Amino acid sequence: MKLFQLRLLKTLLNNGMNVSRAADQHYIVQSAVSRQLGLLEEELGMPLFERRGKRLVEPTPVCKAIVQELDRIEQSLENIRAVADDYRLQTRGEIRIATTHTQAKYFLPEVMLEFRQRYPEVAIHFLQGTPVELVRMLHDGKADIAVCTEELDKDSGLESRKCYDWNHGLVLPEGHPLAAGKLTLERIAEHPVLTYIFGFTGRSKIHETFRAAGLRLDVTFAATDTDVIISYVRLGFGAGIIAKMAYSHIHDDELVLRDLSHLFPRSSTHVAWLKNKYLKQYVNDMVKLLQEHGESESWYAE
Repeated sequence: MKLFQLRLLKTLLNNGMNVSRAADQHYIVQSAVSRQLGLLEEELGMPLFERRGKRLVEPTPVCKAIVQELDRIEQSLENIRAVADDYRLQTRGEIRIATTHTQAKYFLPEVMLEFRQRYPEVAIHFLQGTPVELVRMLHDGKADIAVCTEELDKDSGLESRKCYDWNHGLVLPEGHPLAAGKLTLERIAEHPVLTYIFGFTGRSKIHETFRAAGLRLDVTFAATDTDVIISYVRLGFGAGIIAKMAYSHIHDDELVLRDLSHLFPRSSTHVAWLKNKYLKQYVNDMVKLLQEHGESESWYAE
C-alpha cells in the first residue's frame, strides 16, 4: 500500500469519481489511475467502489473510512514537517489567521503589534470570511487558527479557547425615541432596527431573544460591518444593534450608545484550531496573547 494510492483514492472522491479529472490532477494517464486503484483493491481484498460496467458509481463504506484515515495521516505528515520547521526556524515563518472583519479591526490590532515585536520575522496573513467559512478554512488546512464569535466552539473537530466576553449595544441619533427611558424588548420592537446579518457578531442571539419573548424584530437593514451599520444609523435608517466594544473604538459624538446587557445574553469570542494539529511555538504564543489580551479587558471600554 502506497501513500500515492491513498491520495489518488481521495482525489477520486473529491472529483465525484471522475477518473479523467483525477488523472489530470496527479499528472498521470487514466489507465494508471485504474491500475493503481485495482492494485489497492487487490491488496485490501475488497472493492472500493460500486461499479456499473467500467464506470465508478459510488464509494463503498470501506472506501469512505479509508479516506477519513488518510485525512489523519496527512495531518500527521503536516505535523512532522511543522515540528522540523519549529526546531530549525523557531522565530521565522508565517501564521495564517482566519477571522471576521469585526475581530480584525477592533480586537486583533494590539495583539498583532505585540506579536510582531516578539517575532519580527514571522509573516502574518489574515483570511477573512463568514464564521462558517472560517471553520472550513481550518479543516481544509488553509488557516492555522481562527478567531470569531460564531461556530468555533460548536465544531467537535476543533480545539477552542475563549478570548473574551462582550455585550451588544444600541446606537441611535440624539432625539430618537429610544434615546431616553428604560429600554425593553417591546420598545425596541416598535422601531426599525439595523444590525448584523445572520452568522455574524451574535445576530442569532438577538433573533432568539426577541423570538423567545414572542416579539418580531423589524430589521430593515443588515450588514457584516459595524462601520456600515453606524453609517446608516447616522442617515436615519433606524436604531442599530451592534457589538458594544466596536463602538468604543469609534467615539461618534453625533450618536448615542445605550447598553443592552440586561436584555441579551453575553457573547464570547474564541480562538480555535484543528484538533491534533501541531502548533508551532510562535502559533502557541499567538493563542496565549489572544487569551491574555481578551482577559485583560483593557482594550475596550464598557
